[in-house]
Amino acid sequence: MTAEFDNISPFNDDDVTLVLKRVLADREMYSAIGDWVSPSLNRKAPWLLHPLIRLGLAWQFRGIRRVDDFQLRLRGYLKRILDKSVAELTVSGLDELDPDKGYLFVSNHRDIVMDPAMVNWTLYHAGFQTVRIAIGDNLLSKPFVSDLMRLNKSFIVRRSVKGMKAKLKEAQILSRYIHHCITVDQTNVWIAQREGRAKDGYDKTNSAVIGMFSLSKPKDRDYARYIRELNIVPVTISYEVDPLDLSKARELYAQEYKGGYKKRAHEDVQSIARGMTGWKGRVHLAFGDVLSGNYGKDSDVAVAIDEQVHRQYRLCESNEWAHAALHGETLEPGNADAIKLAERVATARDTLKPYLLRQYANAVRMKRGLPPLTSAMDNVDSISVQAETTDSSATDSQ
Repeated sequence: MTAEFDNISPFNDDDVTLVLKRVLADREMYSAIGDWVSPSLNRKAPWLLHPLIRLGLAWQFRGIRRVDDFQLRLRGYLKRILDKSVAELTVSGLDELDPDKGYLFVSNHRDIVMDPAMVNWTLYHAGFQTVRIAIGDNLLSKPFVSDLMRLNKSFIVRRSVKGMKAKLKEAQILSRYIHHCITVDQTNVWIAQREGRAKDGYDKTNSAVIGMFSLSKPKDRDYARYIRELNIVPVTISYEVDPLDLSKARELYAQEYKGGYKKRAHEDVQSIARGMTGWKGRVHLAFGDVLSGNYGKDSDVAVAIDEQVHRQYRLCESNEWAHAALHGETLEPGNADAIKLAERVATARDTLKPYLLRQYANAVRMKRGLPPLTSAMDNVDSISVQAETTDSSATDSQ
């Protein structure tokens, strides 16, 4: 690994002991964790709660000397999270890939942590290397978060730099790093198909992401050949239920009608926690075919990724029910999770209903090759919600 990647690359084994000591000394981490585990005690008696958190973390970090040790410890926690929050996790397409090769997995994006975590889970159990994970520095405002993410093989996408020249320089370094991972280190990389999660539930690749991949291409190298060197594999993650659907609905509403959405203190950390532990129903991971076409430009590659992501998306009853409800049609929820979704929609504020339903309904649009639903196409008065509740004006509490 070259020195130019030092500021963005994951930590290596030699860094582990020092980084864990630094994490355990970070008082801000105790406050963030305290807000999650016991907000009341965190406010009233942090002097009592924070030492307990530190002792617990020190116990969990015991014996960790290598990155693999850290990930092995995380696997036990991830199993418990999956057991409690996922009804069934299914996988397709991995049998067509070679465990000895490095792949660039370009994935749709619904959850900050769980998307790459479940990709890692399925890869590990199929005998593949775990992935190096692309994560935006907007999520790493706290040093302890950055440290823990980089210990888990995350590398940093520097989105916060100012000025066109600085942005271009960072993008070129990132491009060289990803190419190095695949062609030299022969390891796997995970990156989202766009910046940020698809909060409206419609997955679409941003051509700028593909453009970043090719920034490190030598001028005399054929574009299509360079793209093929990256072994790009589209990955589709389908959730039956999104535990952050109401939070996303509130954010979308605020952006459209209030001119923007301002996050609360520690909101990213709290969203990560809810996304990890919240109920997801059935989840399917579909690994597509390696891109091998004679692509002429970035948009061609983006279209090829979208074609596989949309085709591989697995619809659930929650998607079909939401699509019908958003169009004023009556459709009985098909299973327990669809029924719970119907109840959640019925008890949400009327202003949030269309944003909540669109997150599920747009997957149906994707499968049919139709554009996403937008607010201009939504009619709140036409929504037909069938649920065992009479309180349609209650505020959501998520």
